[in-house]
Amino acid sequence: MRALNASWWTRRVSKTVANTSLAKRLLAVVAGMLVWLAGPAAQADLTIDITRGNERATPIAVVPFADQAGGLPEDIAQVVSDDLERSGYFEPLPRSEMFNQPSTSEEVTYGDWRSLDSRYLVVGSTSQEGGQVKVRFELLDVSGETRLLGETVTASSSDLRGAAHYISDQIFEEITGIRGAFSTRIAYVTSQGVGDNTQYGLYVADADGRNSQQVLTSDEPIMSPAWSPDGGKLAYVSFETERPAIYVQNLATGQRVKLTDFEGLNSAPSWSPDGRRLAMALSRDGQPEIYVMDIGSRNVQRVTNSSSIETEPAWAPDGRSLIFTSDRSGGPQIYRQSVSGGEAERLTYTGNYNARGRLSPDGETLFLIHRGNNGYQVAKQDLESGRLVEISDAQQAESPSIAPNGTMVIFATQQGSTGVLGAVTADGRAQFRLPAAQGDVREPAWSPFLN
Repeated sequence: MRALNASWWTRRVSKTVANTSLAKRLLAVVAGMLVWLAGPAAQADLTIDITRGNERATPIAVVPFADQAGGLPEDIAQVVSDDLERSGYFEPLPRSEMFNQPSTSEEVTYGDWRSLDSRYLVVGSTSQEGGQVKVRFELLDVSGETRLLGETVTASSSDLRGAAHYISDQIFEEITGIRGAFSTRIAYVTSQGVGDNTQYGLYVADADGRNSQQVLTSDEPIMSPAWSPDGGKLAYVSFETERPAIYVQNLATGQRVKLTDFEGLNSAPSWSPDGRRLAMALSRDGQPEIYVMDIGSRNVQRVTNSSSIETEPAWAPDGRSLIFTSDRSGGPQIYRQSVSGGEAERLTYTGNYNARGRLSPDGETLFLIHRGNNGYQVAKQDLESGRLVEISDAQQAESPSIAPNGTMVIFATQQGSTGVLGAVTADGRAQFRLPAAQGDVREPAWSPFLN
């Protein structure tokens, strides 16, 4: 992975793990636990920078909505266009190439849009009623000259981006048959400052990086945010008590609960699909192993039992098994094991570094960080065939997190010396960067569907 701040990690590990050789192995292997370098102040809102487009993307035209509401703070049609482009499935027509700007299907001359090679057309308008904004939109099939969708969405003027993401979801699902994930959210961690003056923040934002809100700030590192299945809570690791502990925070109320404070490492929380359990890596019995905690009773069950480092657990969609990273083969590889015990099954064999595995929503594809000829990249492996391919083209990728519809992966990478967020489509055909203009951004986590 990227160069690590060894003094930072060794200082904290020495407080929790007496075995110096183990601390060195942790530094080399458990890359998901040690992502921090000091950086300058972070900018909370992220902007989209397309780094690789999809040549097979479907042409679509999203016409500026007629603004009858007067001076709205958001360009709803532009948000929709950006959403669709960011998915990698669509190539929106530039506004400068549009012959005209109809706002209803009755005003559309389909021949104009066929001449521009647009397969689909989105038109709409806004109006105000009772202090609310009404957004009417229509999705049209240009070749068939038919209306596929038509709906009116009501929103407050402060939630127009939310309305736009909803419209994007409807359009995406109507055309692709896949549920849209534009209304979901992401969490990420930032570092601000230099050296001992570094401050860390936990942020939640829309899936496009906008509307960010800081939910926690600390003088000590924050790591590994993980969403609860209902999208209402975040579990994460905080060093605020001078050793790592796992917390759960309610995003609506801000209430925090410390779940673990065992001797040694407390790291890498992962929610079960039913939201009742957390998988985690603990070194309470010596070596880091995978455990599962029942959140209601706080009872902890040990899942793995080896002389190796076991970390970065993630649940299978059915909740019956876990995948995790282990160095039991001599280097980091990904394994799967039943929660009820038994032998672990090795999943990755390509190369000598495969870590931070995450399963697709259907459980058929493994996304991970793979070290190959292009350095550390996001890769995917078909679990049936075992075939592994790199899908990102980034500088030192880490911490992949999958959209709940399985179409995209968000990850941490670098732009110069600064940590930023990248996103790549699951097929690898389109890639985007969501940079922070200033600062260091790490540890992204994509939320589940929120309704």
